[in-house]
Order: sequence, then C-alpha cells, then structure tokens
Amino acid sequence: MTGSDHSKIDRIVARISMLIEQGVMRNGTRLRSLRSAAEEYGVSKNTVVEAYDRLVARGYVEPRHGAGFYVLPARRKPGDPVAARMVEAVDVASLLREQLEHNFTVRLGEGRPPAEWVEGSVLKSHLRNIASGPRGLFEHAYESPIGFEPLRQSLSRILGDRAIGAGIDQVLLTIGANHAFDLIIRQYLRPGDAVLTDSPGYYPLFAKFKLAGIRMVGVRRGRDGPDAEDLAEKARQSGARMFFTQSHAHNPTGGSLQLGRAHEILRIAELLDFVIVEDDAFGDLMPASAPRLAALDQLRRVIYVGTYAKILSASLRVGYVAASREVIANLVNMKMLTIVNSSGYVERIVHTVINDGHYRHHLKRLGRRVSEARNSALRMLHGMGMHAEIEDGEGYYLWVSLPEGVDDIELTRKAAREGIFLAPGSIFEVEGTRTERRHIRLNVAYVSDPRFHDFAMRTLRSPQ
Repeated sequence: MTGSDHSKIDRIVARISMLIEQGVMRNGTRLRSLRSAAEEYGVSKNTVVEAYDRLVARGYVEPRHGAGFYVLPARRKPGDPVAARMVEAVDVASLLREQLEHNFTVRLGEGRPPAEWVEGSVLKSHLRNIASGPRGLFEHAYESPIGFEPLRQSLSRILGDRAIGAGIDQVLLTIGANHAFDLIIRQYLRPGDAVLTDSPGYYPLFAKFKLAGIRMVGVRRGRDGPDAEDLAEKARQSGARMFFTQSHAHNPTGGSLQLGRAHEILRIAELLDFVIVEDDAFGDLMPASAPRLAALDQLRRVIYVGTYAKILSASLRVGYVAASREVIANLVNMKMLTIVNSSGYVERIVHTVINDGHYRHHLKRLGRRVSEARNSALRMLHGMGMHAEIEDGEGYYLWVSLPEGVDDIELTRKAAREGIFLAPGSIFEVEGTRTERRHIRLNVAYVSDPRFHDFAMRTLRSPQ
C-alpha cells in the first residue's frame, strides 16, 4: 500500500472519528456502505475497508455480520469542550441575540414590527380583563400537552377558512414557531441527515439545523417561491426527506408563493417522496385565499406551522402545528418529553384576543401600517439609487441589493459603530447558494429613520 493510500485512510478515519466524538454520528448509526463511502471520499472500496477496520480497532464502530458497520457509544473525556456544532449554531444565532438584547438605537435588522404596532389597546385591554378576572379563571394544574382546547377549536376554524382541513386533534399548540420547528427536527431528523431549506431563508432555523448536526441543502428562492428545478435536483442529489419553506411574506425577501409554483413543488415532493414543512408566520395578515401548500395537499405530506408572535406580541409565545393525526401524535409525545406542556395562561389570552371583534380591526390597522411603511421605504431607497429584489412583495421585509463592491458584513460592522443594527444578507443564505451580489434585510418599519438615512447617504448611495 502506498503512502498516498495511507493518507487517504487516515483522512477517512479522522473524519468519521471526529463526527462520532462530537456526537454528530450517534450510538447505533450505520456507517455508509463500502460502495457509497468509496464514492463520497473518491477512493477504492479496499481503502474504505481498511479505514473501517481501523475504526473498529480503536473502538469507534463495530461490524455486524451482513448488516455493515455501526457506531459505538462515543468516548468522551470529562470536561471536553462544547461540540463544534454548538459553536456554529451560536454563531449563526448572533443576529437573534442582538434582537433580544436591544443594544442598538436604530433597528433596521429587527425581525419583528415595533411594539406599538402590535401591542395596542386591543391586547392591553384583554390583559387587564384577564388579570382582574375571577380567581377561578385558571386551574393551577398541568394541562394537556396538545394545548388549550378552545384555542385549538378556533385555529381549526381559521384553517378551514384557508381551505386547510384540520380537525381539532390535528392542531398542536407550541411556544411559538421556533418551538414547532424544534419539535419537528427532534422527531424526524438525525445527525448527518440532509434537509432542504429556502436560501435565502430563516436564519434561526439554520442555527437549529447546525445544533442538531443536520446537513443543510439550500434551495434557491425566487420571486414566485422556491425554484422548482433547483428543488428537484437538490432533492435527488441529497436524498433529503424534508423541505422547510415559508410561503408568504417570506423572510427575508418579502416574496410570496404563486399558485403554479405551489403545484410544481407538491408534484416534486410526491415524485421524490419528501415531507414539506410550511411556515406561515404571517398567515393572519395574508388573504385566506392565498395559495398555501397545506391547502392544496390537505396535510398529507405537508406540516403547517403558524405563530402569533409577529402579529400580536413577541412576548406572547404561542404557535401551532397542523398536520396529519399521526404526525401530531408523534409531536405531542416529543413536546411532553421535552417541556411537558405549554402555558395555558398565554394560550387563553391569545384565544380571548383572536375571538374578539377588535382583532379584525387590529389586523386591518397593522396591514395598513406595513403597506404604508413599505411604500415609504421603497421611495427612500429609490432616492439613493437602490432597490429591493421584490418591490411588490408583502410583509415586514425588504431584500435590498448593495452597490457593487460593498461587503454586507463589513457594512453591518460599520453601522454598529454608529448604533445602527443591520441584518447582513449572508447570514440568511446557505453555503453553496450565495450569489456574488451582496444584500441586507431591512425591516420596513425602521427604514425612514433619519439616522439610517444619513448613514446610507454616506455609505450606500449609488452614483447617479
């Protein structure tokens, strides 16, 4: 055996042993077949056999007659540093930390609307009424992990208005959309699995994938939704069995899924046999008739996720999952095992609010504010010779192209020194799908701030 062969063996052994030590490949995981591993590493099957034999000798894996090689429990030393995937996840979540800690005075990178837009009199009045209500309003006991039944009944009705047939037993309440994603990932994905996701897409979700040791495969996002050809190609190449996508008022581009594209996506999912997780964070702001994958599919292979955090209040962490009865039963068990149940108090507040006649007025008022702020932001950007990729989009976000040669990360650092919080586009993009042109995500509510206008005129204005 040549020195080159030994080097290849050492590389394979080092790679697999690292994944096992970091917990990415867990106890009981089956290693790739000899043929598959040989193709992945670009070596002969004999080289893979030698590498696997070394892993057996070092106690990392065990051979099972006729079934391949399987991972043994990882050998960890007390005091080992945190796994690399935790570091990566925290790094991706750094933008989220800035949103939570409020270190900046001008907050264009903010993912939520201003508190005064969503926490108006309608919410405050209900909080006062509930706080002053009878002592017997809530029972001080654990409630069903599936969530407060009257709220699930209301959500079943709301989903019916969107042509999504979901019985009360097909709705699970969660602590916001992020909790819903966490339950789905824990239940259906394992370290080393591939998952398809929008790129650009929702960066806190990317952090969850990294934390779980999941391999992200970015699907290009266009004006009408995910690129169907790219989705089909990536699904075939990766073997991924799950695709996470946001249909409407997409974060960060502001685009929305069109009906024809929705049909294409479902056809591809059926052909290649993968599940779709559809994020509809702004569902109540969108028309009930807007094309939704869950409505076209009727929850056969679509898991539908909604939330009230971005429409009522970031402090009201209530979200939900609508799916088949089998999926909901699995997720209820996962929720029960991880957090027992969610807050019955908060779920009652949300139920009271959304069933009050004032909620409809709140949605209309919020929709007008978003539309007016969006138009104002676009006028300001046009004045600087800049534009958003999707100017006729919806929701809180503008995906803005930066002038040629401007680096989004460096721009974000420069803005931070002036107390301005920007969201660099690269954090929303999966590696391998990034374009040469750099972007930033802007929240329409803050674009007209004169301090940002002054900063942008000095650093971003394109020559006329």
